[in-house]
Amino acid sequence: MADHSRRDFMRNSLLGLAALPLGAGILSKSAFAQDLPRLDPSAEQAQALNYVENASDASDHPAYEEGEQCDNCMFFQADSEGCQLFPQNSVEPGGWCQSWTAQA
Repeated sequence: MADHSRRDFMRNSLLGLAALPLGAGILSKSAFAQDLPRLDPSAEQAQALNYVENASDASDHPAYEEGEQCDNCMFFQADSEGCQLFPQNSVEPGGWCQSWTAQA
């Protein structure tokens, strides 16, 4: 009887572990993505990367080039207006930071 319970436990545990990546992917894309608070430009991490909500405000930064903004950066996530560099926040699509990288 104990072997049967142990077998059931192991099978259910393995099935649960196998489903984790699927569940995490669904949750991160739907439940959490839509509710990201907007990044505050005065936040420590935002200031460290010279983030601005309006890309033209960065025109005096040596790394800035005309046309660069969050929504055409490889780190931008259009579905949530999120950014891989600021995973806890959404960013202004017309914003910019010094880590801007062209989309591939």
